[in-house]
Amino acid sequence: MAKDDVVAAGNLMDPGDAFARLGRIKLSETDLHGVLDTIADLAKNTIPGAKEVSVTLIRGENAYTAAFTGDLALKLDESQYRAGHGPCLDAAAAAATLSLPRIDQESRWPGWTPQALGSGVQSSLSVGLPVQEAVTGAMNIYATEPEAFDDDAVELAETFAGYAAVVLANAHLYDATATLAEQMRAAMASRAVIEQAKGIIMAERRCTADEAFQILTRMSQNANHKLRDVAVILVEKAEKRRP
Repeated sequence: MAKDDVVAAGNLMDPGDAFARLGRIKLSETDLHGVLDTIADLAKNTIPGAKEVSVTLIRGENAYTAAFTGDLALKLDESQYRAGHGPCLDAAAAAATLSLPRIDQESRWPGWTPQALGSGVQSSLSVGLPVQEAVTGAMNIYATEPEAFDDDAVELAETFAGYAAVVLANAHLYDATATLAEQMRAAMASRAVIEQAKGIIMAERRCTADEAFQILTRMSQNANHKLRDVAVILVEKAEKRRP
């Protein structure tokens, strides 16, 4: 995040400026990781009381920290993944907000609470992020002071998470579309080189297209290589033989 986005060291960004920054993200100029990093950085510099922020994403049963502003957040996230439970996982599962004003008084996650306190975290806030049907997550905000998040801070975090969820959903869609387009280009390239190889075999062996494809398939099986790779080798050899 640009340094001029923060008014001065120790000062918080105006929420309106942060939301505007989220809205200005150009998916054509960054990737999903860049979007996630921006969300985490903006949240840390906007939500009062935030010491570190992370973003958890869950696909199926696999949870991971996709962005974090410091190792403290990453460490506390990953301890929840190993245990299979914790505030960020519960918030993500319920698409709800879990506020822990005093972690020293928490009894819901006996394995995680001592680790959080030992790391200096006294309170936390996790807000569910419904990204899309196959992907859920949570924005996790950690504080080194007890009762760091008052009602206004919780409301701001929920509003921020709402904006972030929209940006993330769009980024996932953009990323999936770009991936599909790349797969289609690769498939078309494979088909083109296979057709070239078939043409070479047809010319050399005076056979039909179907027979050429069968020959190419047998060559692939005998060599234990992918059909496309065998086709590429044939085409390259043919090009080398050209006068």
